[in-house]
Amino acid sequence: MTEEKNKVVGGMLYLVSTPIGNLADMSERALKVLGEVDFIAAEDTRNTLKLLRAFGISKPMVSYHQHNRAEMGERIAERLDSGESCALVTDAGTPAISDPGEDLVVLCAERGIPVTAVPGACAFITALALSALPTAKFVFEGFLPVGNKERREILSSLSTERRTVIFHEAPHKLRKTLADLGTYFGADRRISLCRELTKLNEQILRTTVGEAIAYYESAEPKGEYVLVLDGYSGETQKERDMTPDEAIAYYEEQGMSRNEAIKAAAKQLGISRNELYKMMLEKD
Repeated sequence: MTEEKNKVVGGMLYLVSTPIGNLADMSERALKVLGEVDFIAAEDTRNTLKLLRAFGISKPMVSYHQHNRAEMGERIAERLDSGESCALVTDAGTPAISDPGEDLVVLCAERGIPVTAVPGACAFITALALSALPTAKFVFEGFLPVGNKERREILSSLSTERRTVIFHEAPHKLRKTLADLGTYFGADRRISLCRELTKLNEQILRTTVGEAIAYYESAEPKGEYVLVLDGYSGETQKERDMTPDEAIAYYEEQGMSRNEAIKAAAKQLGISRNELYKMMLEKD
């Protein structure tokens, strides 16, 4: 890049990736942008202030997070429209990925405000690379919903997903999430639990869902987790030979409701849900 291309431009939103743990992962370009923009929009200004101080940077900041994104997004866009430059940062990693920064990017796109990215660390990509599970195709789900109905629907829809599936999880919710994964994906499904990535206590636990449940019966979950789950193989003889009734019964035994089991069975059998309903009615 030429020096001109590296120059911070007025009226531009910069998505600046920050370290997910190890401060040495901060890029030279990220430091340059943070030091030259007119102001910084941060998920938590207290955390970002510590980061800026570590690198000797002092900049005006505004708070932009999940609970004020509508109002503050408008204010940031107005400042960008007036010619100011802004760096958007999240607490750790890449802003706008499983993050309210997504809405600010949409708002800027709608208003014709230019947006560019300063690439860097991303927790779920780091975990995927370390997981020893297939990386060519994957699905990133972020945090699972707290509401039981929506949570069940999502897990049910993923039960026969063939791509690697990635979740974020907090330590105090880990045991419940592992129990749910056991219900919908089975105890034998391979999983990598990645915690405290790039930090001193980084741990990568490559195991099965059932073994992870057993491990955390005694071990206390600590730190933020990325869970990387192997995709559905659909290769067992038992599953290949299942009749529609057997497939539905199989998923009901995993704890799914009747409707969820029918949906999962239809996906496994390679037919539409309507076709499966029709087959069941014809049998009756």
